[in-house]
Amino acid sequence: MITDTIVAIITALQESAISVIRLSGVEAIDFANTLFSRDLQTVPSHTVQYGHIIDPITHKPVDEVLVSVFRAPRTYTREDVVEISCHGGVLVTRKILELCLSVGARHAEPGEFTQRAFLNGRIDLSQAESVMELIQAPNEFAQELAISGVQGSVKQLIEPLLEKLIQIIANIEVNIDYPEYDDVQVLTEAIIMPLAKEFEADLAKILRESKSGRIMKEGVKTVILGKPNVGKSSILNVLLDEEKAIVTDIAGTTRDLVEGWIRLENVALHLVDTAGLRDTGDIIEQIGIEKSRQALESAELVIVVFDASQTRDQEDRDLLEATQNKERIIVYNKRDLSEAIADDGVSVSALTGDVQALRDAINTRYVEHTQALEKPTLSNRRHIAAVQKSYLAMQRAIEALEFGMELDLVTIDLNESYVELASVIMPREDVNVLDEIFARFCLGK
Repeated sequence: MITDTIVAIITALQESAISVIRLSGVEAIDFANTLFSRDLQTVPSHTVQYGHIIDPITHKPVDEVLVSVFRAPRTYTREDVVEISCHGGVLVTRKILELCLSVGARHAEPGEFTQRAFLNGRIDLSQAESVMELIQAPNEFAQELAISGVQGSVKQLIEPLLEKLIQIIANIEVNIDYPEYDDVQVLTEAIIMPLAKEFEADLAKILRESKSGRIMKEGVKTVILGKPNVGKSSILNVLLDEEKAIVTDIAGTTRDLVEGWIRLENVALHLVDTAGLRDTGDIIEQIGIEKSRQALESAELVIVVFDASQTRDQEDRDLLEATQNKERIIVYNKRDLSEAIADDGVSVSALTGDVQALRDAINTRYVEHTQALEKPTLSNRRHIAAVQKSYLAMQRAIEALEFGMELDLVTIDLNESYVELASVIMPREDVNVLDEIFARFCLGK
């Protein structure tokens, strides 16, 4: 049981209109009451009180404030919570925090309010993680997935599968431990196998759809590749709508990777402009080219840029060969200088700012991934890894059934599959398969 009361400044510690100091714990209201000019002990929950913070030693007012009182359990932490909204000066904010500490509160550790929400059962582990993902969301797609996670979408996805699997395990255990009971269905490989395969298919579907969730959350790492002076940096600047990269007529201007984020209609891109891949005696440019090769290796999408006004040469053919196993879009830039029609790519003019054909090609490629925003989907890498482990354990269980192994041995892999899947929404040490089993069956014991 958590018995101490914690306090922290929950807004940025900088000059602003207001700052907020939050207390949470069994003595939160008592501590705030000691410092407040009005009695908080009897005020209703979820109300705001006007008054002053008073220094208990000097008895002088420190600030004019609003105090919000939230009584357990209908609070963020399921504990009594008090939030003091004061003027947003750094000095006065720190002073009120110090006063809260002086009357007995403990300074909260990073994330401790959300940790208490989890420990007190208000949210599960996936929801706690989603809180931080919401704060750190790099784009609007990630924000939508995070708020869905905060609302419990991951739990909605995982809990029905856990229930399905525990029923399989429980029935096997009953068959093994209580064979004398006539009202218990006798399970055989023929009965278990289709159930196991159905569960395996459910996990495979989640893993397939999680690719879309991860793409929408993290964006697609997109490398812009091409010979020097084909307009890679110009295309980057137009897409980002800012002068991010230096553009000149001199080949090799881009010496290092230039990066930026862009949200299109159906996907967010983490754009990386690279140095042209070519042989050069310039040592600095060589370093940039090596970084370009490394970026290409990790890229999820490659935009290969050619000069539409020039015929394709060996360097161009080398680029096509280097990217043949990558997701790629071929772009012919400088179409304002050529009337040729591209039949294997899109034509753009970075000079005139017309890159709509490229935007459309990217949106079309990722249109199916937007479905990840419409239903519960995994996007957190830890969650995906846990489901992957659960899937592999279920595959081992199916192989054991196919080899005709005894059901009590098969349950080893079934149990592992359950534990891995349950770890998505709860700490692994809290997963107890036996407790789940015996909670469902009463056999006169």
